[in-house]
Amino acid sequence: METAYGKADTFLTKFQVPASISRAVKGEQSSFATLNVDPWLVASLANMTIKRPTGIQKGCIPEILKGRDCIGGSKTGSGKTVAFTVPILQKWAHDPVGIYAVILTPTRELALQIFEQVKAISAPQSLKPILITGGADMRTQALALSQRPHMVIATPGRLADHIETSGEDTICGLRRVRFVVFDEADRLLAPGEGSMLPDIETCLSVLPPSTERQTCLFTATVTPEVRAIKELPRPKSRPPIFVCEVDTEDLAIPATLTQTYYLLNVVHKEKYLHVLLSTPANVKNSVIIFCNKRETATFLEHLLRSLEHRVTSLHGGLQHNDRVSNLARFRERAARILVATDVAARGLDIPSVDLVINYDLPRDPDDYIHRVGRTARAGRKGLSISLMGQRDVDLIHEIEARVGEQMRQFEEEGVNVEKRVQAALNSVADKQIKARMNIEEERTVTGKRRTGMKKLKMR
Repeated sequence: METAYGKADTFLTKFQVPASISRAVKGEQSSFATLNVDPWLVASLANMTIKRPTGIQKGCIPEILKGRDCIGGSKTGSGKTVAFTVPILQKWAHDPVGIYAVILTPTRELALQIFEQVKAISAPQSLKPILITGGADMRTQALALSQRPHMVIATPGRLADHIETSGEDTICGLRRVRFVVFDEADRLLAPGEGSMLPDIETCLSVLPPSTERQTCLFTATVTPEVRAIKELPRPKSRPPIFVCEVDTEDLAIPATLTQTYYLLNVVHKEKYLHVLLSTPANVKNSVIIFCNKRETATFLEHLLRSLEHRVTSLHGGLQHNDRVSNLARFRERAARILVATDVAARGLDIPSVDLVINYDLPRDPDDYIHRVGRTARAGRKGLSISLMGQRDVDLIHEIEARVGEQMRQFEEEGVNVEKRVQAALNSVADKQIKARMNIEEERTVTGKRRTGMKKLKMR
């Protein structure tokens, strides 16, 4: 009787599937050396304790080295950054000229992660990567861009700003790029409100045409917009786009996640939040609190800090250096609580989160899935609590229909949440007044007056 492995082997041989995909599908043991990766890169990866390629790396690295355009789909944490960085660095090392590659990614935090990983892998060489994201000084970035770095890691909006305003002397090096990478391609190509497509079109307007460069798209979720790239007309001189999907993410709730809600009077929402963060089961947990607006995140950070919670924040209203340092504080557990907008919902490398609280419910059920997916990762248990007012009932039902599971009312043995909220009414109300005054007076969460800070509208 033919085994499952034998059937897979027969299929792969019969349909002439590339060897790289064959290795990924069959899970064959291999090393980076067997993928034709140069020795200096193999050694550099080994120094980072990356010794065995993952499925997406086995599939994509050889084909990118052959010069093929690529769509790579694989779940979060599967090593997609290495899958495109290694072949780009190898080809650059053989011909280190000008701006060799542009990597576009949706958020500053993701851009910084890629930048740091590129620097680490390329350490044995003299690669000059630069980071082009919002929140940093435009003139400093323009100068760095004009000095012909080897690799540009950017968010589409800021790179588009430079293309439109910084002048030809600054951006001319982009016209000879050899590689363009779309990381988190599903988000970059998503249509609708807040779409990045106009900025991406601006970026592509100065980059070489697709026939004169290699293009790589990587994503955890292969959306119709990403898949449609494969169907675009191609010149006969170019091989078909290589597509490798290994353990792609179907947008779903982790099996080890417990989903709960708490029905409350929204007038006292902040009091409930404080109480839920302080229960015996939650008081030591690592927590992400999601809000829909940056103004809400700022207010909650001030409030929770005054209530003696170890808290930091992450949202688009922060300066770049603050976003970087705040995220580092949370990763290192210097802060127990991260108050964030949806910039923290996807892609970021945060090892362990015990609890996700939806202070504001997202309007899109898919955003809910991304948010609560920050906990219960890698088989660990996790808890989510969605704070629900009377007007949120329909939203909860939409979310439950999307995930195919009903939430249950949050309960903790031995804890009467309502009594605790009543006891906390006055103390929290006093701190709310203090938090609003600090924001109005443009003070930091530590109470120091901040200069040059934009006033945030009160909630």
